Amino acid sequence: MQADYARRYRTLWERHWWWRSREAYLLGWLERLRLSPSGSDGAPRILDVGCGDGLFFERLERFGRVEGVEPDPGLVTDPRWRDRITIAPLDPGVLPRDTYDLVLMLDVLEHIADDRAALDEIRSALRPGGHLLLTVPALRMLWSRHDEVNEHFRRYDRRGLTQLLGSAGFEVRDVRYFFAWTVGPLLLRRWLSPPGGDGRRQLAADAAATVPPPPLNRFLTALSLGDHALGRLVRWPAGSSLFALARVGHNG
Repeated sequence: MQADYARRYRTLWERHWWWRSREAYLLGWLERLRLSPSGSDGAPRILDVGCGDGLFFERLERFGRVEGVEPDPGLVTDPRWRDRITIAPLDPGVLPRDTYDLVLMLDVLEHIADDRAALDEIRSALRPGGHLLLTVPALRMLWSRHDEVNEHFRRYDRRGLTQLLGSAGFEVRDVRYFFAWTVGPLLLRRWLSPPGGDGRRQLAADAAATVPPPPLNRFLTALSLGDHALGRLVRWPAGSSLFALARVGHNG
């Protein structure tokens, strides 16, 4: 993650329409999931992979005991969560086996060259019956210089992600697009900032990412929340993000 962007990340997470509406979407799924307690303290064990500074931990605490893994030590500064975060890349053997009831990977998998190996590692860390909650950027047609600058290896489609999860031994419960309304604007971004071009303008734009003015930020938040609510009732045929919920079978 770019240093300037990393310094702004907390503000973006706490206030920006995209992060606010994504968090609401994920919390809705977590509330319906109803995790079963299995930890020694009677609480489900949750792992947030690529957790940054534990920005989601406070909200996740209502669902269980939260830990994290983060490869970038520069992002981990909050003393409340520091002892719960392992600073390490998601390499084989990093995670304890058969430990967690839920693992989250929120816009992380696209940054990992061998996504299948990463999912194998996640699966081995989940208890039988444990769940993976995953979000990734969607649709190859939206690939732009933004993806290259942010060191993405790929964008996913619904069929490909479903097959990838199945090949890693997961039982796929749901895979669906969200942020459908953003497809048009992102196609425009691709046209204005095509892949393979001079990335200096995109670097500057990403580094200077800010929260929009309050009226616009509120409007885009409401638009996205409406998108997510409707998308739970009727599957969007496309969207700039993909959500997946998968589980480990009780037979391994």
